[in-house]
Amino acid sequence: MLQEESDLSLIIAQIVQKLKGSNLYAQLERQAWASLQRPEIKLESLKEDIKEFFKISGWEKKLQNAVYSELSVFPLPSHPAAPPEHLKEPLVYMRKAQRPVGEQKELLNKWNEMGTDEPDLSLFRPVYAPKDFLEVLINLRNPNYENGDSLSFRTHLGLIQVPLKVKDIPELKELFVELGLTTGQLGIDDSTQVPPELFENEHVRIGQKVLTEQDSAAAQQYIRQGSPTALRAELWALILNISSHPEDILYYEQLKTNVIQHDLLVDSLIYKDVKLTASNDDYYFVFEDYLYQVLLCFSRDTSVLSHFAYNSASPPKSYIRGKLGLEEYAVFYPPNGVIPFHGFSMYVAPLCFLYHEPSKLYQIFREMYVRFFFRLHSISSHPSGIVSLCLLFETLLQTYLPQLFYHLREIGAQPLRISFKWMVRAFSGYLATDQLLLLWDRILGYNSLEILAVLAAAVFAFRAVNLMEVTSLAAAEAVLADLSTLKVMPLLQIFLFATVT
Repeated sequence: MLQEESDLSLIIAQIVQKLKGSNLYAQLERQAWASLQRPEIKLESLKEDIKEFFKISGWEKKLQNAVYSELSVFPLPSHPAAPPEHLKEPLVYMRKAQRPVGEQKELLNKWNEMGTDEPDLSLFRPVYAPKDFLEVLINLRNPNYENGDSLSFRTHLGLIQVPLKVKDIPELKELFVELGLTTGQLGIDDSTQVPPELFENEHVRIGQKVLTEQDSAAAQQYIRQGSPTALRAELWALILNISSHPEDILYYEQLKTNVIQHDLLVDSLIYKDVKLTASNDDYYFVFEDYLYQVLLCFSRDTSVLSHFAYNSASPPKSYIRGKLGLEEYAVFYPPNGVIPFHGFSMYVAPLCFLYHEPSKLYQIFREMYVRFFFRLHSISSHPSGIVSLCLLFETLLQTYLPQLFYHLREIGAQPLRISFKWMVRAFSGYLATDQLLLLWDRILGYNSLEILAVLAAAVFAFRAVNLMEVTSLAAAEAVLADLSTLKVMPLLQIFLFATVT
């Protein structure tokens, strides 16, 4: 009991510390001082009167949303107090230049046309691709289990060989209960319970009420059934606690200035990735300039470093002036601590459909990254981490579609080698944009990436008949090459609530 209270106090202290550095804290402080001039504020009941003023004026709701938002990042601990490195990752084996002025002016003038004049990229290649990362995960082992002792037979048949706890179908049904066949969903065209148009009209009405109330917890619950297209941008911003205060716009402009003034090697990696991925995508090529703007600013944003407090990884570090090992001379590179991989820009591309104001687009992407996307390219035991997602995917196939799994394995077409690229990019670039945004609604709604593994398994189930006829990895990849016509919600519902028992 005392330990739980101590853990809770630590979480509260972390949240308070982070909020003290936010714009909201400064605004609350100004409002508190201003309220002292109001006649209804009495000295003898000062604390209670100011609390009541915050409640009536709506500031209490804004503070609640901010705290709720932080709780999504700092969940209440379920384990005893541990050293900082254990909080980042509890399993030991998982832990193991200035531009010339002329160039500055040139870059500033072409800021909105950056795709027309990129640097020579012929000598650059991505640092790593998803298939390279998969090889690292395949070779993960828990040294406490020699020769796979105590691992189940099923686990040995998959590529992931670490004994992490992942959910089974009953647990997934409980987690994703709102996806049940009897619950209305946006993205379902033929519900047998309520005609789609009636459900959508009522759902829009409720969504407008949620936005009026400005309640982020209610918004998160609401989009578990999908977000209406017209309300999605505002609902996501509410859940992520994103606003458009002048301070936020100024911060973005400062990052933009840093891009213009400082040329970094990582810029070429960003240019290369956009050219190799989004620029060749039928949905996203029109947003090429937005992608450069957001990602170049992101690389300079040192506030992103704060997510390493709960990320199992550590930012790349170097030392200046030859002072190797002296922390006061340590610097992080890139400044945000994140090295982009092949496909990284696809985390941003779908958001361009929702947000056209650069600073708002930037804030949404940054928050999506530090809450969710970083887990897709970090090695950890977190349930939403990529290792657990891979194991969940393989376990679902091996348990509920064993004939298909064994067939693909026997012909040398391990399913994870096909599905890994979908999950590591959160299906961006593979699904049609409207379907992808419906999927990301549920990521935000459930504050979990586990739905990616479920969808990957559902895709294999949907194409099972064709896959049972293939005789090679290349043929299996051909069957699953085009996912752009798939409907996400029917696939998830059928797989979870109809196909498997």
